[in-house]
Order: sequence, then structure tokens, then C-alpha cells
Amino acid sequence: MLWPAALAGATWQAANGRPTAFASAIYLTASSVCHQRPERSFHAGSAQWAVCARCAGLYLAAPIGAIAALALARRVRLGWIAVAAVPTALTWGLEAAGLAPIGNLVRFIAALPLGAAVAMLAVGTAAGKSALD
Repeated sequence: MLWPAALAGATWQAANGRPTAFASAIYLTASSVCHQRPERSFHAGSAQWAVCARCAGLYLAAPIGAIAALALARRVRLGWIAVAAVPTALTWGLEAAGLAPIGNLVRFIAALPLGAAVAMLAVGTAAGKSALD
């Protein structure tokens, strides 16, 4: 849950012209998990977000999924990941095949279910509420 906050803080610092060692470290760390292509990233003013739109959707939905996992009385199922991945897989596939142009907002929204579902599974597993089936 700290990673989305760190991403937001680093982007805020960059957007306000106050990049710090913290912001630089976050952008560098994010580059190891995200391509950070400018045309596939949101911008705050002239500052590019530390991750692309799709990664932003994954990471920003994770805290919601984590909280939901703790609140749910029922078990979290691995099959939910497959269902939650459909929007991301569909947008990625359409884009990769050159069949449809996909914008950043669509990439972001399509990734939200997957980010929440993965966090639900991870936190549910840690809390003993998951069934891997």
C-alpha cells in the first residue's frame, strides 16, 4: 500500500519542480518494472508520472483490493485473477495486434480490476482467506 503513495509523492515533487533524492529513487525503481514511455504515461503539468497509465491502474487499485480482502468474510479465489485480467488482456491484445488505438485512460481503467484482484489474493492469502483454485 506504500508503493502507490510513493509514486504519487515522487510525481508531486517532480510536477512542483522539487525533485528530491526520494523522487529520483522512486522513478529509478519504477523503471525496473515499467517501460515509462512518455506517450503511454499520464503527466502532471510537465512532469511524467513515474509509471505508465496501465501500471498506474494496477498500483492505484491495489490498496482498494487489499482493504476489500481484509473486509471480506469469504475466501478470495485465484479464478478471480483470470476474470479481472480480461480487460487488461483485451486492451493489450487489441493494441499489440494494431486493431484498435488504446488511450491512456482506457489502459488505466482496464488495469483497475486486475490490480485490485491481485492485491485481494495477496492480502487474503496472508490473512488466511484465500483458496488457490
